[in-house]
Amino acid sequence: MEHSKQERVLEIFFRGLRGEDLSVQKLADEYGVSTKSITRSINDLKAFLADRRDLVGNTQLQYSYRDKCYRLYMDRFLTNKELFALVEVMIGARAFSKQDLLEITDKLRQFTSPEDRPRLNELICKELYHYAQVKHDCDSVLDNLWLLTDCIHDRQELSVDYYRMDRAYKTYRLRPVSIMFADHYFYLVAFPVQEQTPLYFRVDRIKHIIRHRKHFTTWEAPDFDEGLLRRRSLFMWPGELRTVRFEFSGPSLQAVLDKLPTAWVIEQLDAGRYLIEAEVYGDGIKMWLLSQGAWVKVVAPEAFVKEMKEEIQKMQSMYC
Repeated sequence: MEHSKQERVLEIFFRGLRGEDLSVQKLADEYGVSTKSITRSINDLKAFLADRRDLVGNTQLQYSYRDKCYRLYMDRFLTNKELFALVEVMIGARAFSKQDLLEITDKLRQFTSPEDRPRLNELICKELYHYAQVKHDCDSVLDNLWLLTDCIHDRQELSVDYYRMDRAYKTYRLRPVSIMFADHYFYLVAFPVQEQTPLYFRVDRIKHIIRHRKHFTTWEAPDFDEGLLRRRSLFMWPGELRTVRFEFSGPSLQAVLDKLPTAWVIEQLDAGRYLIEAEVYGDGIKMWLLSQGAWVKVVAPEAFVKEMKEEIQKMQSMYC
């Protein structure tokens, strides 16, 4: 009987962790014991939690007189507003399959506070019902991410079968160095073997991954400042690092500074017009600047000014 009592106490505790309402009468009926036995089990749990605050923190079994049940509360529980904010970010990112998102959300919900949980579930269900995932070529983005992260940690060379933007299917041998996220997609940053310029690969377009026995050194794949790389790689387009300078006359200067973390204002030219400089990798900056229309005028470097002029002329010729 003592062993079954211990098991019952553990089960009650884990049911509380899972967010269940713990009714003494219902638990007594379920386990086929008296309400006094269940009360003693709950009191044992309460005493354990009170005596082990150094281990469990502020974790308590609290009684709700309104609902006539006990609920487990932890400081480390996600609050409902925190969970809703996280789910909104994941839904907005659209990076996971709907099935993966459902599983992640269900697991997170088990570690939220019980208050207002029905309302929270209703809000999340509405959001998930309209969820539109990005099309993936791989079987699982989560599996790819974990395998790539492992290779990065072990500095292990790998080969990937990859669908490029033009849908050409190609195999690359790489030295992986980082995982980044931008605009709905996870990206692998990696150096092709025998090259010193990093390339970006959408993780969801990686169909197969093969790990090789060879491990690479810092000399073979340069050790770089990952935080600085993130600040300079907003658009995930390959290319050299370059410094661009442009005039901006749009309604929100702050929106530009938020979009380009390396950007800074050199000077205010006149009312509502600013000279801005930023360091970025690749050609993605050109597409973003073009999207700003007449609010932007590129002034340096000269080669980049020429690129912008040629692109604008091509665009204009399409409307002649």
